[in-house]
Amino acid sequence: MMRQRGIQQGVAMLSLFAATVFTLPAQMQQKSAKPAAGGGHFVQPEPIDFDDHTGWTQIFDGKTLNGWDGPSEVWHVEDGALVGVSSDAHPSGTTNIIWRGGEVGNFRLRFEIKLEGTGANGGIQYRSKLVQPQIREIPADRLAQMTDEQKQRMKKSQELLQQHAKWNLTGYQGDFDYNNRYTGQLYEQDSPRGIIAWRGQVVATEPDAKPRLLGTLGSSDELKAFIKPGEWNQFEVIADGHTLTHIVNGHVMAMLVDTDPKHYAASGLLAFEIEGGGDVKISHRNVWLKKLP
Repeated sequence: MMRQRGIQQGVAMLSLFAATVFTLPAQMQQKSAKPAAGGGHFVQPEPIDFDDHTGWTQIFDGKTLNGWDGPSEVWHVEDGALVGVSSDAHPSGTTNIIWRGGEVGNFRLRFEIKLEGTGANGGIQYRSKLVQPQIREIPADRLAQMTDEQKQRMKKSQELLQQHAKWNLTGYQGDFDYNNRYTGQLYEQDSPRGIIAWRGQVVATEPDAKPRLLGTLGSSDELKAFIKPGEWNQFEVIADGHTLTHIVNGHVMAMLVDTDPKHYAASGLLAFEIEGGGDVKISHRNVWLKKLP
């Protein structure tokens, strides 16, 4: 029954979000003004208003890192934004800044995000938990093929994982990368599941089974066209029971109906992530949270 309710919920959520993204033909809009049988009306939803914060709580004040916890050499506040930086001289590795306002279960989260640097890769961790970083041993044959520069880079990466261990998370991630190969997808950090719902997919997971494609939201390239590289983008994450939805600039990018008890998380931590090589800067602003029943 749990799986059936989860999938039914996902289909209902998909129908709701499709109504906010696509515009009905003119003849159907005209029809909506006519009363239906029984005196009712077909009523269109209000237009998308990303700046409507009624019932929401601002969880980043735009001035300080109060309520946020991350490595100070990586994260700071700049021009009203929560900013993470990394460079070849001072790499961040893969790390996070965690919101310490408590765990969240059912919620909507809205924020704006901007990535600078072609290697930039970030996103939002949610319903996540702290874990010790996994230091993987490199096979001897592969190690023998690596250049000295590659060996140094690998060594530095492992050192950073240990250095930033207190901020290492596993869990759901709304992905965002500068090249928009992965932006909008649902990825599970530090988990064997990895990418679960690629951009453009509605996916369901069940016990002891491979993820199943339920439907599509459009092709990955079609949805990519709505993402603005190097500029501010609006990102919304909706976590409601077993249904998880990612929306970028008003377009649904990926949905997951997760009923796999081995991996499903009902609540956990929120955090912003940074990783990537070269000069990287990831900025976040206008961060608002609305808890759901």
